[in-house]
Amino acid sequence: MHERLTLRNKVALVTGASSGLGAHFSRVLAMAGARVLISGRRQDKLDQLADRISDNQGDVLVLPMDVTDEDSIRHAIVSSNENTGPITVLVNNAGVAYPDRLVNATEEAWDRTMDTNLKGVWRVSRAVCRNLLDLELPGSIVNIASILGLHPGFGAGSYAVSKAGVIHMTRVMALELGRGRIRVNAICPGYFKTDMNKDYLESSKGREYINRTPARRTGEFHELDIPLLMLASDAGSFINGAVLPVDGGHLLNSL
Repeated sequence: MHERLTLRNKVALVTGASSGLGAHFSRVLAMAGARVLISGRRQDKLDQLADRISDNQGDVLVLPMDVTDEDSIRHAIVSSNENTGPITVLVNNAGVAYPDRLVNATEEAWDRTMDTNLKGVWRVSRAVCRNLLDLELPGSIVNIASILGLHPGFGAGSYAVSKAGVIHMTRVMALELGRGRIRVNAICPGYFKTDMNKDYLESSKGREYINRTPARRTGEFHELDIPLLMLASDAGSFINGAVLPVDGGHLLNSL
């Protein structure tokens, strides 16, 4: 089983790696043997993460890239091909969120959310997949969506719509790319405490909300490790177009 989950000889790119789930995913992929390329908005955080991974004998490189800038993505692909080898595992994790209802959302917030969460996933996936197809290499894409993309909830309208788009994009890309030996799947986390949501989750209202879920707690980061490795590695070689909630049964409730 351990051998099936290995990522040795794989080059993995994680977007939004500077903190939270992205930083955790980067460490997990490195522990599984991948050469990990980390990108994000905060250079200092990426450098700190790279040092921690290196200190644990992980193979890591900071890759400057902005998911909202097509030129930077193109340069990142060229840099990877020349310096580390082509990217064969992609974890699309970069995202932003605003506390809004759609009727109150500003157009600026809507555009930034869609540009990062939805169009950013498409931009990076397109570039990586074109490269894999040109080189006739197999690959795996894992899109980090959300249970809010599967079921509506109050308070994060633009974010929820963007993640619903990511989920359907996952299925469309899986259908289109399967014959090219590129698998595309999505993980839909429930509530895991990150910089993006910790203020709410630590509030009395947030604690009351979580206490109404079946698990009555938020997720622990390590509970995403096996789903990630299964979809990224050859252990999931016959899994394509899957959308996997990891939410402690939260979707069984009204969100």
